[in-house]
Amino acid sequence: MVILTGAAGGIGGAITKALLADGHCIAAVDKDAHALERLSARLHGSNVATRLHPIVADLGSENNCQEAVEMAAARFGRVEAVINNAGIGVSSLRPDAESHPPEIEELTGEIWDQFFAVNVRAAMLTARTALPYMKAASWGRIVNNTTSFLTMLRVLPYGATKAALESMSAIWAKQLVGTGVTVNVLIPGGPTDTAFIADGSGIPRNRMLKPEIMGPPASWLMSDASHTMTGKRIIAARWDSALPAAEAAICASRAIGWPELTADVVWPTEGSA
Repeated sequence: MVILTGAAGGIGGAITKALLADGHCIAAVDKDAHALERLSARLHGSNVATRLHPIVADLGSENNCQEAVEMAAARFGRVEAVINNAGIGVSSLRPDAESHPPEIEELTGEIWDQFFAVNVRAAMLTARTALPYMKAASWGRIVNNTTSFLTMLRVLPYGATKAALESMSAIWAKQLVGTGVTVNVLIPGGPTDTAFIADGSGIPRNRMLKPEIMGPPASWLMSDASHTMTGKRIIAARWDSALPAAEAAICASRAIGWPELTADVVWPTEGSA
C-alpha cells in the first residue's frame, strides 16, 4: 500500500492513476475533501473502489500527519511506501509569484512557518510514522517531490523548503541502507500544468510539462525492480518510456543534492592537529 500526499492535485492525481493501473492500493491524502471526491469519481472503475482510500488531512498539523498514516495502515494492514507530494507553492501568495518571486520584505514569520510545516515537516513526520511498518517488512519506498535546483535558488520561501527536503532525502537514503527501504527524489523537472501554478504566473500553460510524466517513473520506483536504486533524484521530463524502465531510470537520474560540493569541505580527520 502506498501513502500518497497531495493526492488530489494534478501531479498527485496522475501518480494515483498510474499506481492504481499497476494494481497498488493507495491511501490518497489531501486536505481538500471535494477534490478527493472528484479524484475518486474520475478514477472509478473495476476494483478501484476497494484499492483507493481517501483520507482528508491538513498535513500542516503534526497530529494529522501521524493519524493519516495510522488510518492508512488500519485500512490496508500494511504500509509499503510513502510518496511525499503535498506542498504549498508561491502562487498561494500572489498569482504572479512564479515569474516575480516574493521579496524578503513580503515574507512574514507566519508564511515561513506555514511553508516549512507542509513542505518539510509533514514529509518528515509522515515518513517517520510509516518507517516502522516498512522496516518490519524489510521492504519500503520513500519518494519525495522536491523541485528543480533552479527553483531552489530562485524562489522563497518555496525553494528553501525544497532544498531542505532535498537534504533530508540524501541523509535518509544513507541512514536506511541495509533496511530494505529506499529513498529517492522524483520531480517533473520544470513548471507543470497544474493548479499549483496560477493562471497569472506569466508562464504559458502550453509550454509547461504535463503531470502525467510523473506516472512511469513513480510506477517503477514502487516496483521490486527498483530495489537497488536509492539516493537518486529522477527528473520525470527526462524519462524515456521507449527504454527499459531500469535504463530509463539511470538516464533520467543523478545523485540527490549537490554531492560534488562535498569536495570543498575542510573537515578534521582523525589524528590531525
